[in-house]
Amino acid sequence: MKRVSDRFMQLGVSAGIVGMALGVMMGKTEDFTLAPVHAHINLLGWVSMLLYALVYRAVPKAAEGRLPTIHFWLNVVCFLAMIPSLALYLMGNKAAMIPLALSSAGGWLSMVLFAVIVFKATWRE
Repeated sequence: MKRVSDRFMQLGVSAGIVGMALGVMMGKTEDFTLAPVHAHINLLGWVSMLLYALVYRAVPKAAEGRLPTIHFWLNVVCFLAMIPSLALYLMGNKAAMIPLALSSAGGWLSMVLFAVIVFKATWRE
């Protein structure tokens, strides 16, 4: 994968655009049913992905090997599954709880993997 930091940065700013557009739409219609979706897109997409990008950029050793690529794909797949699942659940589709729960757990595992990557890259003996 070409620079994992670039991919996270590109997805982060894309999520920022989508999250803000959803916020504008909710404000215009005064329907805030999807406010948690808006928050998750902005926090997990815009903020977290951009922070991942900046850490991988600032600590080049963290971007080495296969783990960052695994982190990227686990994060992206879970994020892309979580957002529509959360939206469906909030709109009353209770069956969406299963993919929502699985993608949430995967997102947490993605953060645990990122912690392993950061500690491995920054641990001093």
